[in-house]
Amino acid sequence: MLTAFARAFKTPDLRKKLLFTLGIIVVYRVGTHIPIPGVDYQNVQTCIDAASQGGNQGLFGLVNMFSGGALLQITIFALGIMPYITASIILQLLTVVIPRLEALKKEGQAGTAKITQYTRYLTVALAILQGTGLVATARSGALFTSCPVANQIVPDQSIFVTITMVITMTAGTAAVMWLGELITDRGIGNGMSILMFISIAATFPSALWAIKVQGNLAGGWIEFGTVIAVGLVMVGLVVFVEQAQRRIPVQYAKRMIGRRSYGGTSTYIPLKVNQAGIIPVIFASSLLYIPALIAQFAGGTSGWKTWIEQNLTKGDHPIYISTYFLLIVFFAFFYVAISFNPEEVADNMKKYGGFIPGIRAGRPTAEYLGYVLNRITWPGSLYLGLIALVPTMALVGFGANQNFPFGGTSILIIVGVGLETVKQIESQLQQRNYEGFLR
Repeated sequence: MLTAFARAFKTPDLRKKLLFTLGIIVVYRVGTHIPIPGVDYQNVQTCIDAASQGGNQGLFGLVNMFSGGALLQITIFALGIMPYITASIILQLLTVVIPRLEALKKEGQAGTAKITQYTRYLTVALAILQGTGLVATARSGALFTSCPVANQIVPDQSIFVTITMVITMTAGTAAVMWLGELITDRGIGNGMSILMFISIAATFPSALWAIKVQGNLAGGWIEFGTVIAVGLVMVGLVVFVEQAQRRIPVQYAKRMIGRRSYGGTSTYIPLKVNQAGIIPVIFASSLLYIPALIAQFAGGTSGWKTWIEQNLTKGDHPIYISTYFLLIVFFAFFYVAISFNPEEVADNMKKYGGFIPGIRAGRPTAEYLGYVLNRITWPGSLYLGLIALVPTMALVGFGANQNFPFGGTSILIIVGVGLETVKQIESQLQQRNYEGFLR
Protein backbone atom coordinates (compact mmCIF):
# COMPACT_ATOMS: atom_id res chain seq x y z
CA MET A 1 0.00 0.00 0.00
CA LEU A 2 2.77 2.44 0.92
CA THR A 3 4.58 1.52 -2.29
CA ALA A 4 1.49 2.39 -4.32
CA PHE A 5 1.22 5.82 -2.65
CA ALA A 6 4.94 6.47 -3.18
CA ARG A 7 4.67 5.60 -6.88
CA ALA A 8 1.54 7.76 -7.18
CA PHE A 9 3.36 10.80 -5.78
CA LYS A 10 6.06 10.31 -8.43
CA THR A 11 3.43 10.55 -11.20
CA PRO A 12 2.54 14.24 -11.84
CA ASP A 13 -1.20 13.92 -12.57
CA LEU A 14 -1.77 11.43 -9.74
CA ARG A 15 0.19 13.67 -7.40
CA LYS A 16 -2.17 16.54 -8.25
CA LYS A 17 -5.18 14.33 -7.51
CA LEU A 18 -3.74 13.20 -4.18
CA LEU A 19 -2.90 16.77 -3.13
CA PHE A 20 -6.37 17.93 -4.17
CA THR A 21 -7.91 15.15 -2.07
CA LEU A 22 -5.75 16.11 0.92
CA GLY A 23 -6.81 19.75 0.51
CA ILE A 24 -10.51 18.83 0.57
CA ILE A 25 -9.89 16.68 3.66
CA VAL A 26 -8.29 19.66 5.44
CA VAL A 27 -11.29 21.86 4.58
CA TYR A 28 -13.65 19.17 5.86
CA ARG A 29 -11.78 18.77 9.16
CA VAL A 30 -11.69 22.55 9.69
CA GLY A 31 -15.47 22.68 9.21
CA THR A 32 -16.00 20.04 11.88
CA HIS A 33 -14.59 22.48 14.49
CA ILE A 34 -16.59 25.62 13.57
CA PRO A 35 -19.62 25.91 15.91
CA ILE A 36 -22.97 27.00 14.53
CA PRO A 37 -24.63 30.29 15.62
CA GLY A 38 -26.69 30.18 18.79
CA VAL A 39 -24.59 27.57 20.63
CA ASP A 40 -22.65 28.22 23.84
CA TYR A 41 -19.30 26.65 22.93
CA GLN A 42 -17.98 26.64 26.52
CA ASN A 43 -20.97 24.70 27.83
CA VAL A 44 -20.68 22.23 24.94
CA GLN A 45 -17.05 21.52 25.80
CA THR A 46 -17.95 21.09 29.48
CA CYS A 47 -20.59 18.50 28.58
CA ILE A 48 -18.26 16.69 26.14
CA ASP A 49 -15.59 16.41 28.85
CA ALA A 50 -18.16 15.04 31.29
CA ALA A 51 -19.41 12.50 28.73
CA SER A 52 -15.87 11.35 27.85
CA GLN A 53 -14.95 10.90 31.50
CA GLY A 54 -18.12 8.91 32.07
CA GLY A 55 -17.31 6.72 29.07
CA ASN A 56 -20.72 7.23 27.51
CA GLN A 57 -21.76 9.43 24.60
CA GLY A 58 -25.40 8.47 24.76
CA LEU A 59 -27.59 7.47 21.88
CA PHE A 60 -25.73 9.63 19.39
CA GLY A 61 -22.37 7.87 19.64
CA LEU A 62 -22.61 6.14 16.24
CA VAL A 63 -23.66 9.30 14.39
CA ASN A 64 -20.98 11.25 16.24
CA MET A 65 -18.39 8.73 15.00
CA PHE A 66 -19.54 9.15 11.38
CA SER A 67 -19.30 12.95 11.73
CA GLY A 68 -15.75 12.82 13.13
CA GLY A 69 -16.85 14.07 16.56
CA ALA A 70 -18.65 17.10 15.05
CA LEU A 71 -22.16 16.06 16.13
CA LEU A 72 -21.68 16.43 19.88
CA GLN A 73 -19.76 19.67 19.32
CA ILE A 74 -22.75 20.98 17.27
CA THR A 75 -20.63 22.42 14.45
CA ILE A 76 -21.59 23.38 10.88
CA PHE A 77 -20.71 19.84 9.75
CA ALA A 78 -22.47 18.26 12.75
CA LEU A 79 -24.60 15.92 10.62
CA GLY A 80 -21.59 14.89 8.55
CA ILE A 81 -22.10 12.34 5.82
CA MET A 82 -24.91 10.41 7.55
CA PRO A 83 -27.85 12.07 5.70
CA TYR A 84 -26.24 11.16 2.37
CA ILE A 85 -25.58 7.57 3.50
CA THR A 86 -29.18 7.23 4.68
CA ALA A 87 -30.52 8.72 1.44
CA SER A 88 -28.36 6.40 -0.67
CA ILE A 89 -29.57 3.34 1.24
CA ILE A 90 -33.22 4.44 0.96
CA LEU A 91 -32.92 5.01 -2.80
CA GLN A 92 -31.21 1.64 -3.21
CA LEU A 93 -34.05 -0.08 -1.37
CA LEU A 94 -36.72 1.85 -3.28
CA THR A 95 -35.13 0.82 -6.57
CA VAL A 96 -36.37 -2.72 -5.92
CA VAL A 97 -39.88 -1.54 -4.97
CA ILE A 98 -40.61 1.32 -7.41
CA PRO A 99 -40.61 0.28 -11.12
CA ARG A 100 -39.72 3.81 -12.27
CA LEU A 101 -36.47 3.79 -10.27
CA GLU A 102 -35.68 0.27 -11.48
CA ALA A 103 -36.13 1.44 -15.07
CA LEU A 104 -33.82 4.41 -14.44
CA LYS A 105 -31.18 2.08 -13.03
CA LYS A 106 -31.24 0.03 -16.24
CA GLU A 107 -30.86 3.12 -18.46
CA GLY A 108 -27.15 3.30 -17.77
CA GLN A 109 -25.30 6.54 -17.09
CA ALA A 110 -28.29 8.84 -17.71
CA GLY A 111 -30.48 6.88 -15.31
CA THR A 112 -27.73 6.76 -12.69
CA ALA A 113 -27.34 10.56 -12.91
CA LYS A 114 -31.07 10.97 -12.33
CA ILE A 115 -31.00 8.67 -9.28
CA THR A 116 -28.00 10.63 -7.97
CA GLN A 117 -30.03 13.83 -8.29
CA TYR A 118 -32.89 12.26 -6.32
CA THR A 119 -30.35 11.20 -3.69
CA ARG A 120 -29.19 14.81 -3.33
CA TYR A 121 -32.74 16.08 -2.84
CA LEU A 122 -33.47 13.38 -0.27
CA THR A 123 -30.18 14.19 1.50
CA VAL A 124 -31.23 17.82 1.97
CA ALA A 125 -34.67 16.75 3.24
CA LEU A 126 -33.12 14.32 5.72
CA ALA A 127 -30.61 16.98 6.81
CA ILE A 128 -33.48 19.36 7.63
CA LEU A 129 -35.23 16.60 9.58
CA GLN A 130 -32.13 15.47 11.45
CA GLY A 131 -30.97 19.03 12.06
CA THR A 132 -34.33 19.91 13.59
CA GLY A 133 -34.13 16.83 15.81
CA LEU A 134 -30.58 17.67 16.91
CA VAL A 135 -31.49 21.28 17.76
CA ALA A 136 -34.57 20.15 19.70
CA THR A 137 -32.48 17.59 21.57
CA ALA A 138 -29.80 20.17 22.41
CA ARG A 139 -32.41 22.70 23.59
CA SER A 140 -34.09 20.16 25.88
CA GLY A 141 -30.77 19.05 27.41
CA ALA A 142 -31.24 15.44 26.28
CA LEU A 143 -28.07 15.54 24.13
CA PHE A 144 -25.97 15.21 27.30
CA THR A 145 -28.15 13.56 29.93
CA SER A 146 -25.51 13.59 32.69
CA CYS A 147 -24.22 17.14 32.17
CA PRO A 148 -25.30 19.81 34.70
CA VAL A 149 -25.26 22.61 32.08
CA ALA A 150 -26.95 20.60 29.31
CA ASN A 151 -29.98 22.92 29.35
CA GLN A 152 -27.73 25.93 28.74
CA ILE A 153 -26.14 24.72 25.48
CA VAL A 154 -28.61 26.86 23.48
CA PRO A 155 -29.17 29.99 25.61
CA ASP A 156 -31.49 31.76 23.15
CA GLN A 157 -34.36 29.40 22.25
CA SER A 158 -36.26 31.79 19.98
CA ILE A 159 -37.75 30.63 16.69
CA PHE A 160 -35.33 32.75 14.63
CA VAL A 161 -32.24 31.25 16.30
CA THR A 162 -33.66 27.72 15.93
CA ILE A 163 -34.35 28.18 12.21
CA THR A 164 -30.87 29.68 11.73
CA MET A 165 -29.25 26.65 13.41
CA VAL A 166 -31.22 24.19 11.26
CA ILE A 167 -30.42 26.09 8.04
CA THR A 168 -26.72 26.24 8.96
CA MET A 169 -26.48 22.47 9.59
CA THR A 170 -28.43 21.73 6.39
CA ALA A 171 -26.08 23.96 4.40
CA GLY A 172 -23.15 22.20 6.07
CA THR A 173 -24.50 18.81 4.95
CA ALA A 174 -24.90 20.11 1.39
CA ALA A 175 -21.30 21.40 1.52
CA VAL A 176 -20.04 18.01 2.74
CA MET A 177 -21.90 16.32 -0.12
CA TRP A 178 -20.34 18.78 -2.59
CA LEU A 179 -16.84 18.19 -1.17
CA GLY A 180 -17.33 14.44 -1.55
CA GLU A 181 -18.37 14.82 -5.18
CA LEU A 182 -15.35 17.04 -5.83
CA ILE A 183 -13.07 14.27 -4.55
CA THR A 184 -14.85 11.73 -6.78
CA ASP A 185 -14.52 13.94 -9.88
CA ARG A 186 -11.06 15.46 -9.41
CA GLY A 187 -9.38 13.40 -6.67
CA ILE A 188 -8.66 9.79 -5.83
CA GLY A 189 -11.33 7.26 -4.82
CA ASN A 190 -14.98 7.65 -3.90
CA GLY A 191 -15.39 11.03 -2.22
CA MET A 192 -18.15 10.05 0.21
CA SER A 193 -16.22 6.97 1.32
CA ILE A 194 -13.04 9.01 1.80
CA LEU A 195 -14.85 11.56 4.01
CA MET A 196 -16.39 8.73 6.02
CA PHE A 197 -12.94 7.18 6.41
CA ILE A 198 -11.47 10.47 7.64
CA SER A 199 -14.35 11.05 10.07
CA ILE A 200 -13.84 7.68 11.74
CA ALA A 201 -10.04 7.81 11.71
CA ALA A 202 -10.12 11.26 13.34
CA THR A 203 -11.67 9.77 16.50
CA PHE A 204 -9.00 7.06 16.90
CA PRO A 205 -6.23 9.01 18.69
CA SER A 206 -8.48 10.43 21.42
CA ALA A 207 -10.23 7.09 21.96
CA LEU A 208 -6.93 5.20 22.23
CA TRP A 209 -5.48 7.75 24.62
CA ALA A 210 -8.64 7.59 26.76
CA ILE A 211 -8.07 3.84 27.16
CA LYS A 212 -4.48 4.50 28.25
CA VAL A 213 -5.58 7.16 30.75
CA GLN A 214 -8.31 4.94 32.21
CA GLY A 215 -6.00 1.90 32.42
CA ASN A 216 -4.61 0.60 35.70
CA LEU A 217 -1.81 -1.76 34.61
CA ALA A 218 1.63 -0.10 34.22
CA GLY A 219 0.05 3.31 33.90
CA GLY A 220 -2.41 2.09 31.29
CA TRP A 221 0.25 1.05 28.79
CA ILE A 222 -0.63 -2.67 29.03
CA GLU A 223 -4.27 -1.96 28.16
CA PHE A 224 -3.11 0.39 25.42
CA GLY A 225 -0.79 -2.22 23.89
CA THR A 226 -3.43 -4.95 24.18
CA VAL A 227 -5.95 -2.80 22.32
CA ILE A 228 -3.40 -2.08 19.56
CA ALA A 229 -2.65 -5.81 19.22
CA VAL A 230 -6.37 -6.66 19.09
CA GLY A 231 -6.85 -3.94 16.47
CA LEU A 232 -4.10 -5.34 14.24
CA VAL A 233 -5.55 -8.86 14.51
CA MET A 234 -9.00 -7.51 13.62
CA VAL A 235 -7.67 -5.61 10.63
CA GLY A 236 -6.00 -8.78 9.34
CA LEU A 237 -9.22 -10.77 9.86
CA VAL A 238 -11.36 -8.15 8.13
CA VAL A 239 -8.97 -7.91 5.17
CA PHE A 240 -8.99 -11.71 4.82
CA VAL A 241 -12.79 -12.01 4.88
CA GLU A 242 -13.45 -8.91 2.76
CA GLN A 243 -11.18 -10.29 0.04
CA ALA A 244 -12.70 -13.78 0.24
CA GLN A 245 -15.05 -14.72 -2.60
CA ARG A 246 -16.67 -17.72 -4.23
CA ARG A 247 -15.84 -17.71 -7.93
CA ILE A 248 -18.50 -19.44 -10.01
CA PRO A 249 -17.06 -20.39 -13.43
CA VAL A 250 -18.95 -19.23 -16.53
CA GLN A 251 -18.34 -20.50 -20.06
CA TYR A 252 -19.51 -18.60 -23.15
CA ALA A 253 -20.34 -20.59 -26.29
CA LYS A 254 -18.73 -19.74 -29.62
CA ARG A 255 -20.85 -17.85 -32.16
CA MET A 256 -20.12 -17.54 -35.85
CA ILE A 257 -20.98 -14.13 -37.35
CA GLY A 258 -19.95 -14.14 -40.97
CA ARG A 259 -16.48 -15.62 -41.09
CA ARG A 260 -15.56 -14.53 -37.59
CA SER A 261 -15.89 -16.49 -34.40
CA TYR A 262 -17.01 -14.70 -31.23
CA GLY A 263 -17.21 -15.96 -27.66
CA GLY A 264 -15.76 -19.17 -26.38
CA THR A 265 -14.17 -17.41 -23.42
CA SER A 266 -14.16 -18.46 -19.78
CA THR A 267 -14.79 -16.12 -16.86
CA TYR A 268 -16.35 -16.28 -13.42
CA ILE A 269 -18.96 -14.59 -11.21
CA PRO A 270 -17.30 -13.34 -7.99
CA LEU A 271 -19.64 -13.75 -5.02
CA LYS A 272 -18.13 -12.16 -1.93
CA VAL A 273 -18.47 -13.85 1.44
CA ASN A 274 -19.52 -10.50 2.89
CA GLN A 275 -21.81 -9.55 0.03
CA ALA A 276 -23.79 -7.06 2.16
CA GLY A 277 -20.81 -5.00 3.37
CA ILE A 278 -21.39 -2.63 6.28
CA ILE A 279 -25.10 -2.03 5.57
CA PRO A 280 -26.51 -4.69 8.01
CA VAL A 281 -24.54 -3.23 10.92
CA ILE A 282 -25.84 0.29 10.18
CA PHE A 283 -29.41 -0.99 9.83
CA ALA A 284 -29.24 -2.96 13.09
CA SER A 285 -27.67 -0.08 15.04
CA SER A 286 -30.23 2.40 13.74
CA LEU A 287 -33.15 0.10 14.54
CA LEU A 288 -31.90 -0.48 18.09
CA TYR A 289 -31.60 3.28 18.64
CA ILE A 290 -35.30 3.87 17.90
CA PRO A 291 -36.85 2.34 21.09
CA ALA A 292 -34.09 3.86 23.26
CA LEU A 293 -34.69 7.28 21.68
CA ILE A 294 -38.45 7.01 22.22
CA ALA A 295 -37.91 6.00 25.84
CA GLN A 296 -35.54 8.92 26.38
CA PHE A 297 -38.11 11.51 25.29
CA ALA A 298 -41.09 9.77 26.89
CA GLY A 299 -42.21 11.13 30.23
CA GLY A 300 -43.19 9.24 33.34
CA THR A 301 -41.98 5.90 34.65
CA SER A 302 -44.10 3.40 32.75
CA GLY A 303 -43.23 -0.30 32.63
CA TRP A 304 -42.25 -0.40 28.95
CA LYS A 305 -39.92 2.58 29.37
CA THR A 306 -38.20 0.96 32.37
CA TRP A 307 -37.80 -2.32 30.48
CA ILE A 308 -36.24 -0.58 27.46
CA GLU A 309 -33.86 1.43 29.65
CA GLN A 310 -32.75 -1.71 31.48
CA ASN A 311 -32.43 -4.08 28.51
CA LEU A 312 -31.98 -2.15 25.23
CA THR A 313 -29.72 0.78 26.14
CA LYS A 314 -26.80 -0.99 27.84
CA GLY A 315 -24.33 -2.49 25.39
CA ASP A 316 -23.28 -5.30 27.74
CA HIS A 317 -26.81 -6.56 28.50
CA PRO A 318 -27.54 -10.10 27.17
CA ILE A 319 -30.85 -9.06 25.56
CA TYR A 320 -29.17 -6.14 23.79
CA ILE A 321 -26.32 -8.35 22.57
CA SER A 322 -28.57 -11.13 21.27
CA THR A 323 -31.01 -8.69 19.61
CA TYR A 324 -28.16 -6.79 17.95
CA PHE A 325 -26.58 -10.01 16.65
CA LEU A 326 -29.86 -11.41 15.29
CA LEU A 327 -30.73 -8.12 13.59
CA ILE A 328 -27.35 -8.07 11.83
CA VAL A 329 -27.84 -11.63 10.56
CA PHE A 330 -31.39 -10.82 9.39
CA PHE A 331 -30.41 -7.62 7.58
CA ALA A 332 -27.43 -9.38 5.95
CA PHE A 333 -29.79 -11.86 4.27
CA PHE A 334 -32.34 -9.12 3.55
CA TYR A 335 -29.85 -6.81 1.85
CA VAL A 336 -28.26 -9.61 -0.19
CA ALA A 337 -31.73 -10.68 -1.33
CA ILE A 338 -32.59 -7.22 -2.68
CA SER A 339 -29.16 -6.30 -4.06
CA PHE A 340 -28.36 -9.52 -5.98
CA ASN A 341 -31.02 -11.00 -8.26
CA PRO A 342 -30.04 -14.53 -9.37
CA GLU A 343 -32.83 -14.64 -11.99
CA GLU A 344 -31.61 -11.42 -13.63
CA VAL A 345 -28.01 -12.70 -13.70
CA ALA A 346 -29.16 -16.04 -15.17
CA ASP A 347 -31.21 -14.27 -17.87
CA ASN A 348 -28.27 -12.06 -18.84
CA MET A 349 -25.99 -15.09 -19.07
CA LYS A 350 -28.52 -16.93 -21.25
CA LYS A 351 -28.95 -13.88 -23.48
CA TYR A 352 -25.23 -13.75 -24.29
CA GLY A 353 -24.74 -17.52 -24.56
CA GLY A 354 -23.15 -18.04 -21.14
CA PHE A 355 -23.64 -21.04 -18.90
CA ILE A 356 -22.20 -22.58 -15.75
CA PRO A 357 -20.49 -25.92 -16.53
CA GLY A 358 -22.77 -28.74 -15.41
CA ILE A 359 -25.80 -26.44 -14.89
CA ARG A 360 -28.49 -25.86 -17.51
CA ALA A 361 -29.15 -22.26 -18.57
CA GLY A 362 -32.23 -20.43 -17.34
CA ARG A 363 -34.08 -21.37 -14.17
CA PRO A 364 -31.61 -24.10 -13.02
CA THR A 365 -28.82 -21.50 -13.16
CA ALA A 366 -30.87 -19.03 -11.07
CA GLU A 367 -31.61 -21.74 -8.49
CA TYR A 368 -27.95 -22.71 -8.32
CA LEU A 369 -26.84 -19.09 -7.86
CA GLY A 370 -29.44 -18.60 -5.11
CA TYR A 371 -28.29 -21.79 -3.37
CA VAL A 372 -24.62 -20.74 -3.44
CA LEU A 373 -25.49 -17.21 -2.31
CA ASN A 374 -27.44 -18.48 0.70
CA ARG A 375 -24.60 -20.82 1.66
CA ILE A 376 -21.92 -18.10 1.65
CA THR A 377 -24.20 -15.47 3.25
CA TRP A 378 -24.36 -17.52 6.48
CA PRO A 379 -20.63 -17.22 7.31
CA GLY A 380 -20.66 -13.61 6.08
CA SER A 381 -23.56 -12.63 8.37
CA LEU A 382 -22.06 -14.45 11.38
CA TYR A 383 -18.74 -12.72 10.73
CA LEU A 384 -20.47 -9.32 10.67
CA GLY A 385 -22.28 -10.09 13.92
CA LEU A 386 -19.10 -11.16 15.71
CA ILE A 387 -17.11 -8.17 14.45
CA ALA A 388 -19.87 -5.78 15.53
CA LEU A 389 -19.83 -7.25 19.07
CA VAL A 390 -16.17 -6.29 19.61
CA PRO A 391 -17.14 -2.99 21.35
CA THR A 392 -19.30 -5.01 23.76
CA MET A 393 -16.41 -7.32 24.61
CA ALA A 394 -14.17 -4.27 25.05
CA LEU A 395 -16.81 -2.74 27.31
CA VAL A 396 -16.66 -5.80 29.57
CA GLY A 397 -12.90 -6.45 29.35
CA PHE A 398 -11.42 -2.95 29.41
CA GLY A 399 -14.20 -0.79 30.77
CA ALA A 400 -14.11 1.23 27.54
CA ASN A 401 -17.06 3.11 26.14
CA GLN A 402 -19.33 1.68 23.47
CA ASN A 403 -17.49 3.65 20.77
CA PHE A 404 -14.43 1.43 21.12
CA PRO A 405 -11.85 2.63 18.54
CA PHE A 406 -11.47 -0.80 16.96
CA GLY A 407 -15.20 -1.50 16.90
CA GLY A 408 -16.72 -3.53 14.11
CA THR A 409 -18.34 -0.63 12.26
CA SER A 410 -15.24 1.55 12.21
CA ILE A 411 -12.84 -1.27 11.24
CA LEU A 412 -15.11 -2.52 8.44
CA ILE A 413 -15.41 0.95 6.93
CA ILE A 414 -11.74 1.87 7.28
CA VAL A 415 -10.47 -1.42 5.83
CA GLY A 416 -13.06 -1.42 3.03
CA VAL A 417 -12.37 2.17 1.97
CA GLY A 418 -8.61 1.68 2.29
CA LEU A 419 -8.60 -1.42 0.09
CA GLU A 420 -10.81 0.20 -2.54
CA THR A 421 -8.69 3.38 -2.67
CA VAL A 422 -5.45 1.41 -3.02
CA LYS A 423 -7.01 -0.64 -5.82
CA GLN A 424 -7.98 2.53 -7.69
CA ILE A 425 -4.48 3.99 -7.30
CA GLU A 426 -2.90 0.75 -8.53
CA SER A 427 -5.27 0.56 -11.52
CA GLN A 428 -4.42 4.14 -12.53
CA LEU A 429 -0.71 3.42 -12.13
CA GLN A 430 -1.10 0.34 -14.31
CA GLN A 431 -2.82 2.36 -17.04
CA ARG A 432 0.13 4.76 -17.10
CA ASN A 433 2.83 2.09 -17.06
CA TYR A 434 1.31 -0.81 -19.00
CA GLU A 435 3.11 -1.18 -22.31
CA GLY A 436 -0.06 -2.13 -24.16
CA PHE A 437 -1.56 1.29 -23.45
CA LEU A 438 1.58 3.13 -24.55
CA ARG A 439 1.89 1.57 -27.98
